[in-house]
Amino acid sequence: MIKIYHNARCRKSREGLEILEKSRKDFEVREYFKETLSQKEITDLLQKLNMAPIELVRTEEKIWKDNYRDRDLSDKELIRVMAENPKLIQRPIVETTHEAVVGRPASNIEELIA
Repeated sequence: MIKIYHNARCRKSREGLEILEKSRKDFEVREYFKETLSQKEITDLLQKLNMAPIELVRTEEKIWKDNYRDRDLSDKELIRVMAENPKLIQRPIVETTHEAVVGRPASNIEELIA
């Protein structure tokens, strides 16, 4: 099953959703601002993404700049911060059973579901 971690207010996330809709494949939408991700879910996603936690952080967000930018956080702490502040998670993320991609650029999604 394909799943998109979606924020309806984000243009890139809406573009990712549109790609999935046009693909006519079955998929599930998880609005992760409404149904936040646990630390375990973020950890599992990071493994599928093959990314370090800091690579998934939106470092240009005000929350990050004001509270975390100048701190030396461990991977575990970064995951906790993302779980507590879902706005800091890159989006959209599209996940399949065995892998995941950040949909920036949108072609990442197209390649994943091809």
